Amino acid sequence: MVSSSLSLAAENDLCNALCLCVSVVESNHLQSFRMIAHLRGRLIAKHPNQAIVEAAGVGYDVNITVPAFSDLPALGAEVALHIHTHVREDMISLYGFLRAEEKQLFEKLITVSGIGPKLAITILSGMATAEMVGAIRSNDFARLTKIPGIGRKTAERMCVELRDKLEAFGAQQPVVSHSAVEEDVISALSNLGFQRALAEKAVERAVQSAGRENFDAIFRAALGSLSK
Repeated sequence: MVSSSLSLAAENDLCNALCLCVSVVESNHLQSFRMIAHLRGRLIAKHPNQAIVEAAGVGYDVNITVPAFSDLPALGAEVALHIHTHVREDMISLYGFLRAEEKQLFEKLITVSGIGPKLAITILSGMATAEMVGAIRSNDFARLTKIPGIGRKTAERMCVELRDKLEAFGAQQPVVSHSAVEEDVISALSNLGFQRALAEKAVERAVQSAGRENFDAIFRAALGSLSK
C-alpha cells in the first residue's frame, strides 16, 4: 500500500515536471518568434495579401498589402521584408513590408482603438503611406473613409489618436488631388475589384497619355495597365 502511494506521488511529480518543461519550451518558442523583425529569403509563392518566403529551408507565411504584392520580385528571386510579429494565445502571425516606414505606420495603426492587424493591412492596401500620413495630419476624414472598411468613426479615431504621433514620417507631404473625371475612373476601377491605391496609380499614369478630361480614354488606358 505504501509502495503504491509512493508510485502515485512520483507519477504526479513527473507529470508536473513535464508540464513545466513544455511550458518553458512553448514560452521560449514564442519569445524567439517575437524576435523576428526582418526576413530575407527566396520568394516561393505570392498572392495579393500573402507571400511565402523560404529561408534556411523553412517557408514563412507572411501577410502583405496589395501594393507590396505588386512590388514583389518574380517567384524564385530573393526578397527582404521588414516583419512585425503578432503573437496571440492561439496564433503567431507575420506581417511583412518592403519599406520600413510602412511597417512603422502599420504599428501605429494597430494602436488605434478598433483597428487590428488585418484591418491595418486593408488600410495600407487602400492608400499610400505618405498620402495617409497627410490625411491623418490634416483630419481629412472624407479621404480616409474612401478606404474599404473605414467608416467615419474609425477615421476620426485614426486622426485623434495618431495626429501627434507621426513625427518619424517627416514633414507633411502634399496630398495628390484628382479631377472629378479621374475620381469617376478610380471609382469605376474600384467597383471592378481593383484596390483604390492601385487604381489611383493606374489613373495617374493614364492621364499622362490620355489627358484629364476624357473618361473613356482614361479608363481604357488605366484598365490596360492594370491588366498587364
